[in-house]
Parts: sequence; structure tokens; C-alpha cells
Amino acid sequence: MKDIGYLAQDISILHRQYYKDTGKQFKKHHLNPTAACILLTVRDHPDINQNQVAKSLVIDKGLATREIKKMEQLDYLTKTSGTGKAINLNLTGTGKKIVPIINDIRKEWWQSRFSETGISPDSPLVAAIEKVVKVITSDDKE
Repeated sequence: MKDIGYLAQDISILHRQYYKDTGKQFKKHHLNPTAACILLTVRDHPDINQNQVAKSLVIDKGLATREIKKMEQLDYLTKTSGTGKAINLNLTGTGKKIVPIINDIRKEWWQSRFSETGISPDSPLVAAIEKVVKVITSDDKE
């Protein structure tokens, strides 16, 4: 049996290959894979703030701020005042038009990879990975 520690390496390989394969497609829209993830997160969580985006994607706050600024300049995102010092994010009309395209790029890449292996979206593997991610990004952890 393979050591479970290799799973992290395998996931990292998938992550890098996804970025490599989808980078050119996202670039056509002046984005990169990280920016695409941010847009999809904002779509899924209207009025999310920048810190919540960084935490939910487990990315550096500085990186999130830079990518969000670029997407604001592209008219994909808008910033509004939130609670306290928080800055809330929402999609603009242009952002709402680009999100389905971004979603399709992501979905097609993963469907292609899973179909090559026979793994389906309802696989226990997928549920297990989702569970681990939920624990990592949860507010309840110490």
C-alpha cells in the first residue's frame, strides 16, 4: 500500500497540470487560474470580503489583493464597503458574463481528467477530498 503522504504530492501534480493546461485559456480573458478561482468564489458567495476569499482559497492575502485589483480594472469585480474595514466583492455585469466561460474551462478540464480514469463526481474519493478541504478552510479549527 502506498503511503498516504504521497497523496499530497499527487494532488500537487494535478494542481500544477491544471494551471499549466488552463493558463492559456484564462489568459484570453486577461486572467490566470488563481484569478479564475477568485471570480468563481465571488459568484458562489456574493458580498464575500477579500480576507474571506484568501482564506477560502488558502492563498496569500497580498496575492488575493493584487488579483482582485486587476479584476476590478478589467470590470469583472466591484468593491463595496462591508462591516468594519472589510471590503465586499461582487461581480459586475461583465464579470457575470465571463464567469460561465471560466466555469466551463475548469469543468471541462476536470471532467476530461476524471473520464480518463473512470472516476465520477460521486466517487468516495471526491467526497473525501471535499471533507478535508472543508476542515482546512473551516472557521472552527484552532
